Amino acid sequence: MITAQHWIDTLGLEAHVEGGYFRRTFQADHRPRVQTPAGERYTLTSIHYLLTHWSPVGHWHLNRSDILHFHHHGEPVTYHLLHPDGHYSSAVLGQDTGRGQLLTLAVPGGVWKASHLAAGDHALISEAVAPGFDYADMTLGRPDELVTRFPTHADLIQRYCRPTPR
Repeated sequence: MITAQHWIDTLGLEAHVEGGYFRRTFQADHRPRVQTPAGERYTLTSIHYLLTHWSPVGHWHLNRSDILHFHHHGEPVTYHLLHPDGHYSSAVLGQDTGRGQLLTLAVPGGVWKASHLAAGDHALISEAVAPGFDYADMTLGRPDELVTRFPTHADLIQRYCRPTPR
């Protein structure tokens, strides 16, 4: 049986600030960088990303770039999305398309996102980010700020926000 630890070891994954584990798998070094309001970025980057039964949550965060998520192995992952206009949507990334799961999920830049593994040992996905990912373009969600902005979703925000250090 393939386990979360197998993927961590085989793919050389490291703990991610959002939760779960990751490793960058590509950056478009062979192309000129693109200019963004925040500076130059690669045209495209990608990562492997793993949620596990001991680290099952990708905490609320906002990216400036557009991101495509691809499910590869393991259990489905539920994504919670808070859009700039305040509406909420969700999607399940997984292999069972007959049950409405998506093999690929596109999340536009500027949408708050959290994900979680509801059951099972792990879920392995990949993400392609354009313009390429830079930590300066990511904001981790703070419960107080998100609840102020999206008060009707306070329970969901509290459930999936990274705990605030005391």
